[in-house]
Amino acid sequence: MNFTCECGKTSPVYSLYLHIPFCTHRCAYCDFNTYAGQEDMIPAYVEALCKEIDHVGSRAERSASGDKAQAHTIFFGGGTPSLLSPPQFDSIFKSIRAAFTLTPGCEITIEANPGTVSYENLLELRKIGINRISFGVQSANAFELQMLERAHNFFDVIEAVTSARKAGFDNLNLDLIYGLPEQTLDSWQTTVNRILDLHPEHISAYALTLEHGTPFGRWASKGLLPLPDPDLAAEMYEWLGETLDANGYVHYEISNWARSNSEFGNQNSEFMCQHNLQYWRSLPYLAFGAGAHGYADGYRYSNVLRIKTYIERMNNYPIPISQFPLSPATVNQHKQTLKDDMSEYMLNNLRLVQAGITEADFRSRFGSGLMEVYGKEIEGLIRLGLLERDGGIIRLTQRGRLLGNQVFLRFV
Repeated sequence: MNFTCECGKTSPVYSLYLHIPFCTHRCAYCDFNTYAGQEDMIPAYVEALCKEIDHVGSRAERSASGDKAQAHTIFFGGGTPSLLSPPQFDSIFKSIRAAFTLTPGCEITIEANPGTVSYENLLELRKIGINRISFGVQSANAFELQMLERAHNFFDVIEAVTSARKAGFDNLNLDLIYGLPEQTLDSWQTTVNRILDLHPEHISAYALTLEHGTPFGRWASKGLLPLPDPDLAAEMYEWLGETLDANGYVHYEISNWARSNSEFGNQNSEFMCQHNLQYWRSLPYLAFGAGAHGYADGYRYSNVLRIKTYIERMNNYPIPISQFPLSPATVNQHKQTLKDDMSEYMLNNLRLVQAGITEADFRSRFGSGLMEVYGKEIEGLIRLGLLERDGGIIRLTQRGRLLGNQVFLRFV
């Protein structure tokens, strides 16, 4: 997304990602940059986060009239961002608003675990400006939640959703995981039907991956945890898609569904996650916090992982970093080549199962024709039944959605 001022100059409109790495317990399947038992560092972390926002925002490109850089989405991910108090969020928002101009209707999302929020807390967050919540539900089955080491039960989910509605939230996402060890199709269907009873505006569903370095990964490698059945997981995914379609949800990204604006088959929805669409459309986003990853001004970059080190770097770094979008917390940076950007564009945009990729958009981005650059790969995948051509759109087939990684590898 870009903003064009009256003088004709085009400036990027950013998305902001803020990583909150604190958890009361680290789940056995999680490979995110999170830490349990370090909540005493939250005040210092919030202070460091505000410094990084000011540092990066002060170097962002301004409009020709001198206005601050614009942001149209903000996402608090984790970890468990809901562990922060409303006053701590208020401090962060003061820094954001001092450094950036927020567009009208700016989508502001917070991830939260059911059981960690109350009506009073949610009401304060809504007053501060947060307008979207993503609850990590994962399952409605007590045994599966216990296996995943989740601290909540489904009654907590119902209470969290009810409290969020009462507090004024009208845009909720519920996260689910399928393909669990010993999970049955029947238990998965029960979870989905219970979720539909809550009428969320958005549903995300991800297949369990046994990541290296997690307890789940170690247990599976030693034969202590049954491996998920990939055929059953595929059946769960297909059933989910059919069920959500029948209930008025638009399948707009491989793992994401948004409630349709129309009961007459409208394939657009105001409830599509605008922040994640920024990623999938290969548009710029700025990253703040320990372990956060960003992409802007030709750079892909990431911050230091450890909370204590992040705080120290933001408080004590001796030499100012002038290169936007980097900050004293940045430890990895890569200046993108044209080939890098083309490859990542294909990987990201093919995830959009309805919008896909168009020749016109590819040419406007890169000055070259899509088929000139990737014609061989695309034609090969069409013959394999993994991509389809629909008018001027290239997108995944139903089979291609199940075998997405095989498609994406062709463009790496």
